[in-house]
Formats: sequence, structure tokens, C-alpha cells
Amino acid sequence: MAEVLLVHGSCHGAWCWHRLIPALAALGHRARAVDLPGRDGGSATLEDQAAVICGALDRPALLLGHSAAGYAITAAAERCPGMIRALVYLCAYVPRPGLSLVEMRRLGPEQPLAPALRPTGDRRGFFFDPALCDALFYHDCGPEDRALAAARLRPEARLPQETALPSTARAEALARFYIRCTADRAIPPAYQATMAAGIPPEQRFDLAASHSPFFSDPAGVAAILDGIARRLH
Repeated sequence: MAEVLLVHGSCHGAWCWHRLIPALAALGHRARAVDLPGRDGGSATLEDQAAVICGALDRPALLLGHSAAGYAITAAAERCPGMIRALVYLCAYVPRPGLSLVEMRRLGPEQPLAPALRPTGDRRGFFFDPALCDALFYHDCGPEDRALAAARLRPEARLPQETALPSTARAEALARFYIRCTADRAIPPAYQATMAAGIPPEQRFDLAASHSPFFSDPAGVAAILDGIARRLH
């Protein structure tokens, strides 16, 4: 049995893993999820997010980060590498030292997220235009999960995504894996491949899913995580 900690992406929360947690349990793994600080557009730093992740680890675990959480799990690995068995990036940003997530997103050859981004009134946070979310994130998801997301999505703090990591050396010393979603309309699959290029080919996986495989293909994500856990056993 592996311990798995699930970390959500922008504007989501621990609620988004409600299908993946039981899928992992059915394979014999203990999965939990955290809410990162900065939801609802409140003040938070990337270091605050790393601290919450490390504080949730009571034993060494597989750490999976979705989308923007590629930065949060990497920051956690820099802070508490001894508590992390492996980093798993799920259609996620893989940080480069000295570049913030915002800078990395802008380096991409396409910008599908840009038309959906909206600032909060105080400009300390952002959210996604609700009218565009289904097409960007959930085009292969069922109506129940689309309704759940519409009810639960919240603004996100900007500062963590505007913060660069000075080093990723401790994270890169850990086992790292990448799950690319080949039907992703939010982070182009070709750019996911570019960001994952530093991870060994045998530790990269493709999933025929949207940006939200935790809704559309939890069994597929769970099977990949099960294989990773067995490899590390």
C-alpha cells in the first residue's frame, strides 16, 4: 500500500479528488487531499503552500500535483524531501529555476487559458470565466462533475503563481513522473511534453483525457499511480 497526497490546481480544492480517492483505495492505496492556502483569492505565498503540503505528510508519500500545483509540490520537495517518495506531475507545470508559473505559461507556444483569466476586484487574485470553464477543463466530464465544479470553483491568489523557485535541485533528486493528458485544452499536450522533457521517458505516461482526468478517467490515473507505487516498492 502506498500513501498518496493529492494537491489541486488553480481555483480547485480537495473536493475535486472525490472520484480518484476511492479508485486508489480499491487498488489498496491510502489517498488524501489537501486544500492549499490562497483559495478565495486570499493572501498566500508559494512557501505557505509548500508548508501546508509538508505539514500534511505524516509518512513518506507519493505527491501528486495537478496543473498549477506542479509548483506547489516542487516547492514542498525543496522544503521536506525526506517525506516524499516521488513527485507526480498530472498535466502540470514543471518549474524551471528562476521562472514563475506565470512566466512559464507565457513561454508556451499557445495561450488557451489567457482569454478565460479574470482578476478579482482587489487584483490580488484571479478566477476563470465560468462561461469558458466547461470547454477548457471539463469537455469529457459528466454533468454531475461539471455542476460540482461550477458550484465549488473559487478565486485563486496571484502571488504563488508569480513566484519563482530559485532552485529545484532537491526535487530533481527525487523520483519524478509525468502524466500528460493528450486531450487537454488548457495546457497544450505539446507544451506538457516540453516541460516533462527532463523526466526519464520511462517515467512519462500519456492519458487520453482532458485537463480534469480526476473526473473523466479516475481509473486511468489510479492505474498509473498504482504502477508507480509498485515500481518504487
